[in-house]
Amino acid sequence: MPKISVIIPTYNRSRLLRGTLTALADQRTSADVFEVIVADDGSTDDTRQTVEDFTDRLRLRYHFQEDLGFRAAAARNAGARLARGEILAFVDSGILPGPDFVAGHLAAHREPGPPRAVIGYTYGFRPDHPTPGLEGILQTHTPEEVVRDYGADPEFQDSRHSLFATARFYLARTALPWQLFWTCNCSVPAEEFWAVGGFDEDFRSWGAEDTELGFRLYRHGLSFEVSREGWAVDTPHPRRSDPDLSDNRSNMLTFLHKHPEPLSELLWAWYSKHLPQLEDTRDWHVRLELPTIRRGANRVRGLDVTAELAHLRDTLPPGTRVAVFGCGGVLPAGFPSAELFDYDETLLQRLPADPTHHAIGIRTVLPDDAVDVVLVTSRLTPLWRRWRTHILAEAHRIGRSVRGPLLEAAEPALGVGG
Repeated sequence: MPKISVIIPTYNRSRLLRGTLTALADQRTSADVFEVIVADDGSTDDTRQTVEDFTDRLRLRYHFQEDLGFRAAAARNAGARLARGEILAFVDSGILPGPDFVAGHLAAHREPGPPRAVIGYTYGFRPDHPTPGLEGILQTHTPEEVVRDYGADPEFQDSRHSLFATARFYLARTALPWQLFWTCNCSVPAEEFWAVGGFDEDFRSWGAEDTELGFRLYRHGLSFEVSREGWAVDTPHPRRSDPDLSDNRSNMLTFLHKHPEPLSELLWAWYSKHLPQLEDTRDWHVRLELPTIRRGANRVRGLDVTAELAHLRDTLPPGTRVAVFGCGGVLPAGFPSAELFDYDETLLQRLPADPTHHAIGIRTVLPDDAVDVVLVTSRLTPLWRRWRTHILAEAHRIGRSVRGPLLEAAEPALGVGG
């Protein structure tokens, strides 16, 4: 039985796939140690023939699924179901594994300690800023020669290199290691992969299905590790920049609906920050915002907003649909049934059975115009200066009017209230 199964999803990329299979056929590890599974998402080019050309050089299997749109997650899961290795490695078409790719990933999983998700270092994987001249160099050099000659060039390094380096390539030092788990080059024990349900097939466009899997693996208890030995090189190829960014934003909203919490709101805001109504010129990153939000929750944990809630209760006609951002852990007597949000999860656990949401209010799971009134309480004070624009945009998306003490100074400029 093979020890590791390398799964390659593909769609009409036979030229890139040929490069990947060639690099896998050149592994220094014995061919008996690994198998390769090509999971075809409905290609109409010569992908099947390309696979057949390598059946004498690789332990290789091919799975074809009907083209029903972008279904990379389903293709990867189908490949994983065919896999016999204890370790599942995922690479994309056009990724050129180094000659010790298989050995590197296996070595990482053999290290003592808890099960781990392994992130393979990927040279040239810079979708937003492709390495100049790399495509031509790869036509005359092997991946090993390219890494030997250009591996130290910043324009050739993995786009995650600075994050890896900041943690000295020890991801236990990073707050969100699962965010770096990308299927261009990664591996995970098959048992752990299936324990969390594999890739979520609800993701039907480009982006986020790999980090969402990483999130579930992290919550399941896996550690994350970078393998410099299990490296690969990304072959430059055309990418749909604008549609892919739009898909990524949409998929981050799917992520949020599956995992509603402040972290997911921040991720959505990060991928949406170039939207005109949400643009923020200051640099920020999710891992830097989380501590601020935790400190804010601690700062207002004892803040009683029942007077603000009671005032709203006393001024609303019966039947008014209500949402509260920053509800706290106590409701005044007679407060109507409402959608209750707070970024301090410990307080939400004290509330009755009203719909409660662990959230800030940057982006919620409610649909447009879900309620008549949104109350933003003073519990949002620690976050107001930083996230006011986002919170107000979301409050007006889900509610017909927005109220609260924090809005009074902003009313003339922002046109809020009601």
